Amino acid sequence: MRTQDAPAVAASVGGKTGWKGKAKAYLALTKPRVIELLLVTTLPTMIFAQRGFPDPLLVIATLVGGSFAAGSAGAFNCYIDRDIDKLMKRTGKRPLVTGELTDREALVFAWVLGAVAIAILWFGANPLAAWLGVAAIFLYVVVYSLILKRRTSQNIVWGGAAGCMPVLIGWAAATNTVEWPAVILFMVIFLWTPPHYWPLSMRYSDDYQKAHVPMLGAVAGAKVVSVQIVLYAWAMVACSLLLIPLGGAGWTYSIVAVLAGFWFLYESHRLHRQAQLGTSTGKSAMKVFHGSISYLTLLFLALAVDPFIGSALFQA
Repeated sequence: MRTQDAPAVAASVGGKTGWKGKAKAYLALTKPRVIELLLVTTLPTMIFAQRGFPDPLLVIATLVGGSFAAGSAGAFNCYIDRDIDKLMKRTGKRPLVTGELTDREALVFAWVLGAVAIAILWFGANPLAAWLGVAAIFLYVVVYSLILKRRTSQNIVWGGAAGCMPVLIGWAAATNTVEWPAVILFMVIFLWTPPHYWPLSMRYSDDYQKAHVPMLGAVAGAKVVSVQIVLYAWAMVACSLLLIPLGGAGWTYSIVAVLAGFWFLYESHRLHRQAQLGTSTGKSAMKVFHGSISYLTLLFLALAVDPFIGSALFQA
């Protein structure tokens, strides 16, 4: 029996996709799991900036606009990376690989979603939040996806700045300005990105090597990567504590930042120890990856609760 080639299979799948399948495919283009993580950081930042719960309509506009902006960036990324996505198991089921959507459908969707996102942020929040939304899309699509991803092992470090933008957008939406506490939160996520993503690249190093994408976990040994993870983890935890004296954070945030930071440092050092001993790091790497998500979630939940429970440790 003759095996169908990839374009024929894609066309066949695309032709049979109903409206429900199309809707799921468009949703998959936006990378919903990434959006969930961004929302975890945006709303708490707004609450902390406002020192209380902001206007519900402002919250809705910011979260919807921010989600659409992130979804637009994700869709652009799927379009740009469609050639390498089909080479990796982790991304082999994305809509442009399976043929559920055409390249043109994905590109039009990305542009429209981005335009709607900026309009919502502009009119529902303020122009500053909208411009920061534009910057976020630009950083992820142009700086990371087009320029850095296939050229340098430091791609996720500088390209990861796009994932830090939601805290600036949230702060700007709530206050119509960007202040030092927002910059500290930006840097926390900036420093969090490498120890979050590099363990994943260690686990899927074969995928990245096959696609010729120079993720650090794919081009450097576990010993080198684990050292970088530990260094960034320490810098991240130290930066998170700056919010106490410089951002007016209270007891709730302070306690969680210390305890969650200590736990994440422990897991990072355990991965490093295994790497230096030459033992298998697969399970530990994924534990650090999932642990990084738990750490960030706990930290920002504490940030949201902090204005309501406990007073600032350092009075301005």
